[in-house]
Amino acid sequence: GGAAPLRLQYLLEPLHPTVHTRRGATATLPCVLRALPRNYRVKWSKVEPANYRENVIIITNGLYHKNYGPLSPRVRLRHSHRYDASLTITDVALEDEGRYRCQLVNGLEDESVSLTLHLEGVVFPYQPSNGRYKFNYHEAKRACEQQDSRLATYQQLYKAWTEGLDWCNAGWILDGTVHYPIINSREPCGGRLLLPGVRSYGARDKQKDRFDAFCFTSALQGSQVYFIRGHLNFKEAGQACRNHGAAIAKVGQLYSAWKFSQLDRCDGGWLADGSVRYPITTPRERCGGLPDPGVRSFGFPSKEMRTYGTYCFVGK
Repeated sequence: GGAAPLRLQYLLEPLHPTVHTRRGATATLPCVLRALPRNYRVKWSKVEPANYRENVIIITNGLYHKNYGPLSPRVRLRHSHRYDASLTITDVALEDEGRYRCQLVNGLEDESVSLTLHLEGVVFPYQPSNGRYKFNYHEAKRACEQQDSRLATYQQLYKAWTEGLDWCNAGWILDGTVHYPIINSREPCGGRLLLPGVRSYGARDKQKDRFDAFCFTSALQGSQVYFIRGHLNFKEAGQACRNHGAAIAKVGQLYSAWKFSQLDRCDGGWLADGSVRYPITTPRERCGGLPDPGVRSFGFPSKEMRTYGTYCFVGK
């Protein structure tokens, strides 16, 4: 009901409510009892931002447990002692990011603790080859997934803005709202008078309204992106990577290598979506001339052009 939350009787307040992890790692969300009630259940669930629903992940009564939902094959209870109801997630995926709840169900006296799983990652704006503002929500979601990423959450976009993301085109994020992050206020981007910030268009029609996408990706342990030089057309670029036992890199994989492996190259290279980009960590004069680090784009040249090399991705 609306009463003030009861002080926790059985569950310990977590020491660190946020658990930091990376994709492919194993992460444990702590939930520990200070006493065992006579007959109780512990229920783990995840709060989904796209629809504010809570999806049950696992229920235990201390002896037996049952897993639910898409996380099922990758979750278990840590159970390192009889008071331990912590949740362990193996092979952490992008969609595991978010808020989790550990709830003790004990007759009338339910109590719960909230934890956040935070992935170290990078946010990038994405538009397709046919220009800006082409995606409805569902297409934006699919586009990010095809680039080895997913639609960013508001928290992820906000953090990226504090770290320097400055982008004039509005894009969808995971909860179905539309935003754009501005650091340098300027004329075409809402004018000079508006303060810097994450500007918001609010919730939009997921079918009809069209914008770009803000994608989020995270480093994958044991993977690598590298450049092959040459004068390759798009088809030859893919083949060159396959000859090395690799695959042509996706946009998210290049951003990840730029952010987490400091990949720094002045050479335009083909990527899986048909775009040509290059990652710069140390800006210099003859490298596009822009003052800030970033992944630069030559857009989507004709696939027959033999001007560029290719970026390849090799997984673990």
